[in-house]
Amino acid sequence: MTHFIAHYGLFFLFAIVCLESAGLWLPGETALIAAGVYASKGHLSIAGVIGVAAAAAIIGDNIGYWLGREAGRRLIYRYGWTRRLAERVMPPAERFFEKHGGKAVFLARFFGGVRVTGAWMAGITRMFWWRFLFWNAAGGIVWAVGVGLVAFYAGRALADTIARYGVYGGIAVGVLVVILIGALHVWRRRLVEET
Repeated sequence: MTHFIAHYGLFFLFAIVCLESAGLWLPGETALIAAGVYASKGHLSIAGVIGVAAAAAIIGDNIGYWLGREAGRRLIYRYGWTRRLAERVMPPAERFFEKHGGKAVFLARFFGGVRVTGAWMAGITRMFWWRFLFWNAAGGIVWAVGVGLVAFYAGRALADTIARYGVYGGIAVGVLVVILIGALHVWRRRLVEET
């Protein structure tokens, strides 16, 4: 991924994130992480990385929304077996998106499998476009800023550690982070079990 970011820069990042958001199974978040780490080495602007990723997420999701609204709905009602399934599944899905659509669109941005299908589902269920656009933009911006900055600062910290203490120091920091995350997970699970 870093090779493509190094050669094609922000154009590659835009294309991958936009196409993933439109509904293709591509590594958009991985591209954002790679671009953030690459920016931490001074090769790209982190502001540019975040701006391009946010714009690509918003545009791609809107493409997915309109594809779902115009083509997806017609497709599921086209064949007898999908029509029967749709007649059973669509009313509860439409009620869900009417009630929780904003939260669903916002949170879909943060989960890989749902990120690819969330916009399509919002379009298929005919969620109001202005409402979709607002929550889609909010999710895209928060996602791009959060993931971009974490990758930028983690990449910078790892590069500083490697420069100061060598590759083994970088590996030690990585292992320490994994152990810390595991310990927090175990601690949280115990808290839940105690209540």
